[in-house]
Amino acid sequence: MGLSTLKMPQLGESVTEGTVDRWLKKEGDLVRRDEPIVEVVTDKVNAEIPSPVEGRLVRIQVPAGGTVAIGAVLADLEVEGAPDEAAAPEAPAAPPQPVTPPQRPVTPPRRPVPPATPPAGPAPSEREELVRVSTVRRQIAEHMVRSVATSPHAWSLREVDVTRVVEYRDAQKEDFQLRHGFPLSYVPFFIQIVCAALKDNPYLNSTWTDEGIILKHYVNMGIAVALPDALIVPVIKDADRKGFTDLAHAVNDLAQRARSKALRPEDVQGGTFTLNNTGALGSVAGQSIINQPQAAILSTESIRKRPVVVEDEVVVRPIMNLTMSFDHRIIDGLAAARFLDAVQNGIENWSPASLVL
Repeated sequence: MGLSTLKMPQLGESVTEGTVDRWLKKEGDLVRRDEPIVEVVTDKVNAEIPSPVEGRLVRIQVPAGGTVAIGAVLADLEVEGAPDEAAAPEAPAAPPQPVTPPQRPVTPPRRPVPPATPPAGPAPSEREELVRVSTVRRQIAEHMVRSVATSPHAWSLREVDVTRVVEYRDAQKEDFQLRHGFPLSYVPFFIQIVCAALKDNPYLNSTWTDEGIILKHYVNMGIAVALPDALIVPVIKDADRKGFTDLAHAVNDLAQRARSKALRPEDVQGGTFTLNNTGALGSVAGQSIINQPQAAILSTESIRKRPVVVEDEVVVRPIMNLTMSFDHRIIDGLAAARFLDAVQNGIENWSPASLVL
C-alpha cells in the first residue's frame, strides 16, 4: 500500500487559493477514481473535485472552511501498489485559515440613563441583523477589489438597434426549442458578432504583463452566469471556431452546470474575453468589473422598445445598450470606440447570412 495525495487544483486565472466548502467523503471511506470527494469554492467557481485514484480516504488535511493555496495537499488516500507520495518532501503549506464573520466593535460600557419618554419602535437588535458572509461571496469581494486595484477601469456605452436579430429570433425560437430542447437566447448571436470584432481589434483580446501585452489569436469566451449568491464565469473554448448551433448548446450546457454546481475546474480556466448578459436581469446600463487578467468585459443590456429617429422620422425600435469596461493600460478611447463600432455594426446589419453554421 502507498499514499497518494489530493491537492487543491488550479480553479481559474489569477486564483491563488481555494476554500474547502464540504467533504463528500469521510475518513475511512472507499472512493473510486474520478468520484467526487470534496467541494471547493473560489471567487470563480464552486466545483466538486474528483478523486485522482481508487483507494481509501485515510486523512483529511484541510477541514471544511479551511482556505489554502493552489497545490496544497487536501487529503491523503491509501492506494494499493502506489508509490508513497506523502513520504516525498514538500514545501510546507500555509495552515488553513478559517473564515470568520466580521466582529462588531467593542465599546466601553456606559451607565444607563433612564429615558424621559418610552423609546419608540423595536429595540437595535430587532432593526439590524448581522448576516454571515459565505465563502464564495467573500472571495468574490476580494477578487473585485484586486481587479479594480490592478486595472485602471474606463467605461463606454453604445445604443444599438437590434431589430434584425430580434425579428429572426422571434421567427425561429419555437422551431429551435422543438429541435434542440432548450430556448434560443440572444447570447450565441452576440458571441459570433463579438468574436468577429475581436479578430479585427486584437488588443481587446489581450493581457497586460510586465514584459509586454500578450495578444491572444484565439477567443475563449467567458459567459457570466448569475447564481442566487454568486456570479460564475464559465468559458467556451475556441468560441471563434464554433458554429452557431454549437455555441447555443455550449451556452446552455455551461449555464445549466453552473447552476447545478457541476462545473469542472477546466470550465472556468483560460478565458480571454467576457460577455455579460445583464439584460437578462432587467438592467439597462451598468459598469462591470474586469475579469482579471483580461483586458475588457462587454455587457449586453435589456432590449427595450423606444422611439428613435430614422431618416428624419420617429419610429419605434428595439434598442439595447452595450456597456464595456476596459483596462486603460492596454486600451485607449479610440481602440475601445473602434471595437464597439464593429460590434454595433455587426448587430445592426445582421442577417441570416451572417450566421456561421
